[in-house]
Amino acid sequence: MELDFSSQAHYFLALLPEIILTVFGMIVLVTGVWKKEGEGQAEPGSLGALALVGILLAAGANGWLYGVVQTGGDGMVVIDRFRLFANWIYLLAGALCVLISLAYLTRQRIQAGETYALMLFAVMGMMVMSGTQNLIVIFLGLEVMSISVYALAAMNRRDRKSAEAGLKYFLLGAFSTGFFLYGIALTYGATGTTDIALIAEAIRTGSAAGPLLAFGIAFLAIGFGFKVAAVPFHMWTPDVYEGAPAPVTAFMATGVKAAAFLAFLRVFMVAFPQVPEDWFPIFWWLAAITMVAANLIALVQSNVKRMLAYSSIAHGGYLIVGVVAANQMASGAMLFYLLIYTLMNIGAFAVVISVAYQGEDRLQIEDYAGFGWQQPLLGVFLTVFLLSLAGFPGTGGFIGKIFLLQGAVDANLWTLAIVLVMATLVSYWYYLRVAWYMWMQEAPDPDSHAAVLTPLSMRVALFGAAGLVLFLGIFPSAFGFLDFVQSSVDSLFGVAAAVVQVVP
Repeated sequence: MELDFSSQAHYFLALLPEIILTVFGMIVLVTGVWKKEGEGQAEPGSLGALALVGILLAAGANGWLYGVVQTGGDGMVVIDRFRLFANWIYLLAGALCVLISLAYLTRQRIQAGETYALMLFAVMGMMVMSGTQNLIVIFLGLEVMSISVYALAAMNRRDRKSAEAGLKYFLLGAFSTGFFLYGIALTYGATGTTDIALIAEAIRTGSAAGPLLAFGIAFLAIGFGFKVAAVPFHMWTPDVYEGAPAPVTAFMATGVKAAAFLAFLRVFMVAFPQVPEDWFPIFWWLAAITMVAANLIALVQSNVKRMLAYSSIAHGGYLIVGVVAANQMASGAMLFYLLIYTLMNIGAFAVVISVAYQGEDRLQIEDYAGFGWQQPLLGVFLTVFLLSLAGFPGTGGFIGKIFLLQGAVDANLWTLAIVLVMATLVSYWYYLRVAWYMWMQEAPDPDSHAAVLTPLSMRVALFGAAGLVLFLGIFPSAFGFLDFVQSSVDSLFGVAAAVVQVVP
């Protein structure tokens, strides 16, 4: 099917997944507040099921777009395989976070309607961010996602840490948004457009104002650096991850990070590939400092959520290596890694939620003593996720890091590749420390983990996430998956190549 973008009506079809999520977000929100408190409010289970239906329908619409061809000129919305693969990651993150949050919301008495509606709106904003070639629309998607996540971080009104997390995230997020918007303004001033393909053409033809463009790129890098929690823009991450409700933390650590990186990749691979001298040194040092600092700080963390926060920062450093490499191998590795990272990180947080009795109480590493023997299935799941986060052979995390290293080597980034390997070796200590407590330490009380609650929805999420992490770690090319990933990256680089070949 062809969509003629000279017709405004066709934009609605191109945005069908986003429209479905928006509609279901409003339905979930209205359903959640339909009855007054004390008169049988809608249960989290029914609202979660409604949110999952919206995600499944959006997934169906996303699959339908694979058969659509964009014609009739350039539009702000892009229909390419890169956008569609990115959407699968966001939808997966949203679905898994809904599944692991049902019992948590019930136990913590958090409004499920508001929570799931905001999750759907946030996923919609993520889709907009990576599905456009216009900086202004990227900014709009960023704000929809960010405002939703600000509210989600402060959703537990009975917890002062949650309110603090939401406020910190909002204040620092607003500050970084100013940098990002100023970067857009400077880029527009230098090139006369906010369309990333036309920005690349202006740079190629020499019509862009060099000094102004360099400042614009620097401010855009700061804005993206905050969202991906790169050092030194990471200050908000540990406190916000610790204070936010655990399912929200899992959502922030995966979906938000993936959206920022994929929008990051589209902007810099399409708009600025011809001026690497303006951004290459910035990202090189960001990658190196982030990998080293985050892993070293994670070594001394005793709180599991804070440890996973610094782990998330470190993984952001690994992914920035893919941006620095700026080749198809590294970009494909980023897509693969973000998918695996979503699975293993949400899976790890699901077990953390279970250990904490669907709350925020038992979050010290010492609380995991003997957990593996008292809850062997959950112990095995958490071990698999920790090994994958560490990059242990036989897991998807290992394959993702191998691909990132290959992309770095292809770009002759030998120093960054060595830093990545050494940082990974350092991370083994704090990941395996949790596993050591689970399997090698005795529980202080024979019944210390007897009250662990793992509902059916969470077990489904854990089995699915662990199964995919192991399957893609052993058979990454099964069913043509790697070819599928590579074709998604080729569509992005095809746009960049076409821009470079434009005849003035």
